[in-house]
Amino acid sequence: MNYRHAFHAGNHADVLKHIALLALIDALKRKDTPFFVLDTHAGRGRYLLAGEESRKTSEAEDGVMRLMAQPRLPDVVERYLRAVQADNPVGALITYPGSPLLAAQAMREQDRMACCEMQPEEAGELKRLFEHDSRVRVHGGDGYAAVRAFLPPRAGNVKIGRGLVLIDPPYEAQDAEYPQIIATLRETLARWPQAICAVWYPIKQRRSLLPFLRKATALPARSVMLAELQVRPDDSPLRLNGSGMLIVNPPWQFDQVLAAALPALKSQLGEAGACTRLEWLKHEQ
Repeated sequence: MNYRHAFHAGNHADVLKHIALLALIDALKRKDTPFFVLDTHAGRGRYLLAGEESRKTSEAEDGVMRLMAQPRLPDVVERYLRAVQADNPVGALITYPGSPLLAAQAMREQDRMACCEMQPEEAGELKRLFEHDSRVRVHGGDGYAAVRAFLPPRAGNVKIGRGLVLIDPPYEAQDAEYPQIIATLRETLARWPQAICAVWYPIKQRRSLLPFLRKATALPARSVMLAELQVRPDDSPLRLNGSGMLIVNPPWQFDQVLAAALPALKSQLGEAGACTRLEWLKHEQ
């Protein structure tokens, strides 16, 4: 199953992923120098919540819409909700912005982004979305291979020293995806050692993640952390029980940023047995 399909837009996994994404971009914006974002599996960029499949699963109603109904949430969550609302009419939630659109809306004029999408129809929609935005380049191809094409990033003849690589594959191959992710992270760090890398991963049964997390800990980076939100116990391999963000080279004190969000997400989105996890896998001073 491709968790990026429209009928999953705005679910609990999107909530965690996009809160982290926007917080990372905000951290990059603290300096005036430009940064670069590479989204390896970008999708179409915007999803219609009123579509038949979205109405059938009601995942946004149990995710972003439930948060929208709350009077007050931590600032990092409120910042995400404002970004989602900005893509909609006042007082309505008709569409859900995907990662590339949220990133582009948060970027400044001097920043740049490349978005990759293999599915032709999705890539076509993405190109139309950004056809008038000169900061964004859309690549219709393999996002893993794009690391070699886009990194280290440049603006003309000038190297861009800072930035973010978001790896958010559909996990259609399930566990077979993890070796490719680790290989891509290694190549990214070899080409662009200072890059922040953020990997979204699904949680069905936690034990299947252990080899992936062990290999992530061994990556040639000073710091590796994870943040997880499980909305129900991870006792079924047939449903998305939660998700996590693996972050390599996170900004200073970024764990404190996410620590403010996780308890609120558990409280508002979780069922019986819900839990969160925020942990450093590697933290060199």
